[in-house]
Amino acid sequence: MNLFNRAASRRRPEPPTFPRLPYQPTPFTPDGGPAPDPRLAALTGEWMIDPAHSRIGFSVRHALVTTVRGAFTEYRSRLWFDGRDPARSRAEIVLSTASVETGVQQRDAHLTGRDFLDATAHPRMRFVSTAVRLTDADVYRMTGDLTIKGTTGPVELELTYLGHVVDAFGDERVGFDGTTTINRSEWGLTYNQRLAEGGAMVSEKVRLQFDIAALRTIPGD
Repeated sequence: MNLFNRAASRRRPEPPTFPRLPYQPTPFTPDGGPAPDPRLAALTGEWMIDPAHSRIGFSVRHALVTTVRGAFTEYRSRLWFDGRDPARSRAEIVLSTASVETGVQQRDAHLTGRDFLDATAHPRMRFVSTAVRLTDADVYRMTGDLTIKGTTGPVELELTYLGHVVDAFGDERVGFDGTTTINRSEWGLTYNQRLAEGGAMVSEKVRLQFDIAALRTIPGD
């Protein structure tokens, strides 16, 4: 059984634009943090990322003067969103390292080879959340463990809640987007070349970008 879903295999029309909930001035909890909007309680339950309408991408500076962008197109996920108590929310995403696409086959082959992701020896990347905190009315800070090439290290994501809809197929969807920046050498991705003018061919800093549409799979209590 193939655990991964290729984004191109799902054929559904684009969902409507996610509306933002009309938040009122944000109340605060006793510890000083914002309180969850009570209307989000209805969204509590298990969700999975819809790869046909989502993107897990990255960007990195190349040769000091341009930015290379790419994405992973095969992954599986399990998400639990708790609208009443965001701290109980959790996420796990497993990505196929061989599915990286930048639009240039030669570059993709280099990225999946031993210099970078080494997809033959390490076919999976994995993110597992360890904590979630509401920091603003619709902004969450998620920390977790990212594993690449057998090395696990902490990362922190800032995720913005975009809204909730029921699409034309009757599926419930929620939307989030977010970013984080990692130092690739901390995960053993150390390949580089020096430029004659000085500096490195590939930046150590890699920006990870998440544009997520998730489908409800199991309702909450």
